[in-house]
Amino acid sequence: THQHQDSIKTMSIKSLPLDQFLATLAAKQPTPGGGAAAAVGAAIGNAAASMAAAYTTRKKDAESGAKAKAVELQSAMDVTEFLQAADDDAEAYADLQRTWKETMAEEEKAKIEARALAIPTNLVETCHKNILSIHSFLPHCNTNITSDAKVGIHTLAGAARAAYQTVLVNSPPEKMRLQTLLKEIRDVEDELL
Repeated sequence: THQHQDSIKTMSIKSLPLDQFLATLAAKQPTPGGGAAAAVGAAIGNAAASMAAAYTTRKKDAESGAKAKAVELQSAMDVTEFLQAADDDAEAYADLQRTWKETMAEEEKAKIEARALAIPTNLVETCHKNILSIHSFLPHCNTNITSDAKVGIHTLAGAARAAYQTVLVNSPPEKMRLQTLLKEIRDVEDELL
C-alpha cells in the first residue's frame, strides 16, 4: 500500500477517482491537504450550479431570456480551474516545506511563500465571484432546480472559508479584505437560509 500511495502522490489530483483522492487526503502525509480539499469542494460547488443552469435551457427559458443567463453562468462555472488549483496547492505546499529544510536565497524563499499564499487567496476570491454570479442567476433559474444552484452557493461558501483557513497559515497581509469577501458570502447564504 505504501507503493500505491506513492504512485497516487505523483498523479494529478484532477485525474484521481474520487475515492482515491479521499483516501490520499485522509492519509498521514502533507499533501494533498486543506487547500486541495477546499479547491475540490469549490469545483463541486461550480458543478452543482452549472447543472442547475443546464436545466434552465428549455424553450420557455429561451423565450424569457433565462436561457441566455444560464449559458452565461455555465461558462463561468469552470471546474477545471479549481481542480488545477488543487494540484497547484499541493505543489506549492511541497515547495514551502523545502524552504524549512533547505538553505536557499531569500528571494527564492519569498517567491515560494508568495505562491503558497496566492493560491488559497485566489480560491477565496474566485469562490466569492462565483457565488455572486450564481446568486444573480437564481431569479432566472428553473424553479424546479433552484435548490441545486443554492447547493452550489453553499458548497462554494464552505470552500471559501476552508481556503481562508489555509490563507491564515501563511500570514496574509490582506486578511481584512478577505474577511470582507467572506462576510459578503455569509450575507448571501443568510438570505437563502
